[in-house]
Amino acid sequence: MNQKNPQIDVYMENFPEWRKETEQLRAISLGCGLTEELKWNKPCYSYEGRNVVIIQGFKESCALLFCKGALLKDPKKILEKPGDNTQAALRIRFTDVQQIVKLAPVLKAYIAEAIAAEQAGLKVEFKRSPEPVPAELQSKLDANPALKTAFAALTPGRQRAYILHFSGAKQSATRTARIEKCVPQILRGKGLND
Repeated sequence: MNQKNPQIDVYMENFPEWRKETEQLRAISLGCGLTEELKWNKPCYSYEGRNVVIIQGFKESCALLFCKGALLKDPKKILEKPGDNTQAALRIRFTDVQQIVKLAPVLKAYIAEAIAAEQAGLKVEFKRSPEPVPAELQSKLDANPALKTAFAALTPGRQRAYILHFSGAKQSATRTARIEKCVPQILRGKGLND
């Protein structure tokens, strides 16, 4: 079993919700030989510096998120996507510690599979810009060469975030307003959430 990180002890003192569940998931993760760190203000468990699982606490549940869950076979069909547009991470949600205790052998097997994927150097194949560019954005890019260059220079993830944000509006006027609002940020080379 790997060593406990004192930062996680402090985390659990400050966030008592889901404490029993977090302690159980922590013991399972450490028992699998993972290194414990506090990242994004969450208990994160890594293998040779690469994130494998993260313990998440929510209002009505907690979860064990597999950073490259898309690579797992999931024979028990218990993994779920945290969001509609998620491509790599998958999680298992829990509402009480008994669920974790009951699934402990399965969780250990899933973690072992995730570690094996890291050891093999497997990577998740991301869809490259699967979302269509909204017509309003394409018109703006065609009319403004500087904007087109700046948008093309953004990372694929930042481009995708903008496209999803713009496409999320149902009305053309709202899409156009969102685009106009973001133009200065795109020209500065910044992502939607930077």
